[in-house]
Amino acid sequence: MNSDQPAGTAAATKAATIIVIGAGQAGGWAAQTLRKEGFTGRLVLIGDESHPPHERPPLSKAVLAGEAAPESLTLLKPDAFHALALEWRHATHVTRIDRPAKCIETANGEAIPYDKLILCTGGKARHLAVPGSDSAPVYTLRRIEDALALAPALGPGRAIVVIGGGWIGLEVAATARKKGAEVTVVEAQGRLCERTVPAQVSEHLLALHHSHGTRVLLGAGVEQVSRSADGRSVVGLTNGSELPCDAIVVGVGLVPNDQLARDSGLACEGGVIVDARCQTSDPDIFAAGDVAVTPNPWAGRRLRLESWQNAQEQGIAAARSALGLEVNYQPLPWFWSDQYDMNLQIYGVPSLAHRVVARGNPGADSFVLFYLDGNVVKAAIGHNAARDLRFARRLIEQNKPVDADQLADAGVPMSKL
Repeated sequence: MNSDQPAGTAAATKAATIIVIGAGQAGGWAAQTLRKEGFTGRLVLIGDESHPPHERPPLSKAVLAGEAAPESLTLLKPDAFHALALEWRHATHVTRIDRPAKCIETANGEAIPYDKLILCTGGKARHLAVPGSDSAPVYTLRRIEDALALAPALGPGRAIVVIGGGWIGLEVAATARKKGAEVTVVEAQGRLCERTVPAQVSEHLLALHHSHGTRVLLGAGVEQVSRSADGRSVVGLTNGSELPCDAIVVGVGLVPNDQLARDSGLACEGGVIVDARCQTSDPDIFAAGDVAVTPNPWAGRRLRLESWQNAQEQGIAAARSALGLEVNYQPLPWFWSDQYDMNLQIYGVPSLAHRVVARGNPGADSFVLFYLDGNVVKAAIGHNAARDLRFARRLIEQNKPVDADQLADAGVPMSKL
């Protein structure tokens, strides 16, 4: 198919078979986009979970808090999902990609040929690798089942230790505190979310969690997990102290599910490497979502973006690319997190080399921090400032100079900048 072929024709792939491996948000959007763009061939969607395509962000918040049912996370209502006329293989594990034969094999012995293949295999929660971690109730949070298993462990009179002061750990900590549990966060780094935000934002997050009664231990390593005489769990730290608790939650990062791709010989480096067309080192195989490592001009390097936005938009892009449509996927990174009454959003990639301009007091209920290269806004982080951040995104994308004094002046409307 020509790259300039209009959307909706997909003539060259009418009789083809497209397989999407991974039925999370990226895979779900890839499947529905294929049909929306006019693909009428055989469409196979394979997921190793039993649930249809769904979103994950509410798992650490509304679902864990018991405020939303798992069914509310699905991308499509049952009738709309049925209307896609796809072959839905749920709770199915793909064991092999035979690239020369253009065929995939599943654990139940099925072999399915493909013309195009889209990998949306996501990632799995990194586990705690210390002695005793397999003998105590240790939870991770990645799947619906994880949230349903953890929820009963949170509540008044319960003591929870959250290992990892990143986004998932902090969101779980906030939900646990809202449910009445006593919470201790253990973070090995010197500050919260150290890998993703500047120190000023880490300090804000620390103050937020302290204000809600969460104990936060920074620069603290976990040495072992054990059981006390009364049956409770005990987290032993490298400094010799112990934290008795009723449940341990581990939020120490995501491991991309790229083994299937690696075993088939696709180029991988901390995920499946793709270009701006979402194409892997095999021209008939594409990848999207948490598993894909993509060149990103906003960062000046390859990035693997773990975000709701990227899962959706890259799933769409990969589907269009698989149909031969023109795609140039180089998104401005966007991430958000909800903790207590805070909505924190990040656009772009802040750097230590950037000059920081604050709009509002970083300790207040609403503020935006702009990260400038000269007088050009390269990134922005805001707390409860959705409207200003929408304009900040435009400033970043326009890549033109602004007046830093006006940027810092909350009395000057962002729309005028």
